[in-house]
Amino acid sequence: MGDRWSLLLVAVLGQRPYRYNELHRSIEGISQRMLTRTLRGLEVDGLVRREVFPTVPPSVEYSLTPLGRTLLEPVSALADWAVRHEAEINASRSRYER
Repeated sequence: MGDRWSLLLVAVLGQRPYRYNELHRSIEGISQRMLTRTLRGLEVDGLVRREVFPTVPPSVEYSLTPLGRTLLEPVSALADWAVRHEAEINASRSRYER
């Protein structure tokens, strides 16, 4: 749960349910393999629900479970913190990279 992709997925799925390809397009830089792996991990942890619809071809939708929804407030607070301290973080990174 502590990796960047998990937090991004929780934030995105907090908006509404998404299909796999919608998620892949919504999260810049994530590979299909990493998206699948992260979704599976969140599902195992009980944070994401995977619903398969009986259509042809089958369609799958991902959404947050009630437990996953409890993460929205802390994830939002973390995102707010990152925005407030972006300049300091970037300055620190610049000093480190020299």
